[in-house]
Amino acid sequence: MIKVLIVDDIPETRDHLSRLLGLERDLDVAGTAGTGEEAIKVAMELRPDVIVMDINMPGMDGVAAAEIISQRLPSCPIIMMSVHGEADQLKRAISAGAREFLVKPFSGDEFSASIRTVFERELARRTQFESSLPAVPAPATPTDGGDHQVIAVFSPKGGAGRTTIATNLAVALHQESGARVCLVDANLQFGDVGVLLNLNPKDRSIADAVETGEPDGDIIDSCVIDHSTGIRVLLAPPSPEGADLVTPHYLRLIIEHLRIGHEYVVIDLPSGLSDLSLAVMDAADSILVLTALEITTIKNVRLFLEVAEQLEYARTKIRLVINRADAAQGIRIADVEASVRRPIDGTIVSDGRLSVLAVNRGVPFVVSHPDSVLSRDVTKLARTLAGDGAGAAQDQPNKRGLFARR
Repeated sequence: MIKVLIVDDIPETRDHLSRLLGLERDLDVAGTAGTGEEAIKVAMELRPDVIVMDINMPGMDGVAAAEIISQRLPSCPIIMMSVHGEADQLKRAISAGAREFLVKPFSGDEFSASIRTVFERELARRTQFESSLPAVPAPATPTDGGDHQVIAVFSPKGGAGRTTIATNLAVALHQESGARVCLVDANLQFGDVGVLLNLNPKDRSIADAVETGEPDGDIIDSCVIDHSTGIRVLLAPPSPEGADLVTPHYLRLIIEHLRIGHEYVVIDLPSGLSDLSLAVMDAADSILVLTALEITTIKNVRLFLEVAEQLEYARTKIRLVINRADAAQGIRIADVEASVRRPIDGTIVSDGRLSVLAVNRGVPFVVSHPDSVLSRDVTKLARTLAGDGAGAAQDQPNKRGLFARR
């Protein structure tokens, strides 16, 4: 059976088209929708084989809805309908991803034939694509030799440069190793990764991956954006209320799926501890903790290390990095080490002018100014992480919880 979704703002039209297909043994009306917004939601839930959609609807029209559905379900062909057959309408439909265009009114035979045609074309296209792919080994799993790393970038106090370092670190990892790298903005309420990379979360974000419930691999992949630097990016929701859709369980599923498809998954965490950030830290192989030569930040880092000890994180899982390490603040690196009672794993120089310039341009400084001292420090950190593999942190389970985690 070919599952069909019918979208039209007129109930009588939906009923009429449903009756036409009810006479066909191989065609099944899996669902109907009356608006563009509803069409997107129902399509993600039902995963139909073919969508038949009217081009003119109030609110979100068929073109806008088709563009979004084509991005999220690229293997679902769309047939666009209209009472007009002008070239402009046809052009708009094709540009939105439609595979066929029907002018109302049309006969039942014409309708069913169009559905079968686009379905068969899609099957042929998919078969041809799969046969053209070279034989490759199955992707590595998180435990097969430590080839795939999840790196959480965290600071217990805002203003430490966490997002800037996470973004440039992800790009540097790709530049240095040629590996597949995915950057995840887990600062779900006020994420800034999109700003630093000149990307718009309204196009695609993590909220879209969980819009219909528990995410699967195809939906997650459709929400990840390919960036010009060579990395892939999963953005935070475009507005703070979108964060409510992402539960710790959903976020953990997303991370584990991304881990399988990428050698490195770099996650920008918000400052402060929550169920969400702890879910990420549990899943991470390395936690990069950024501090600064400033007394309140150092105090908060010390408190976080105490929490990490309660959670029984392996000592090797946590990396302490001082950002703006050359800033004259009256505190030395040795003072920081004495306060937190462990050595510093890396330092990054201060270059406020270059950092601000990179943010305002939406171009990471490791790309725009690769020879700067700031870029060299981040690249050195990337090389260190790339040389470590997954580390031994994964071998030690977490036995205690925090915030009533389960």
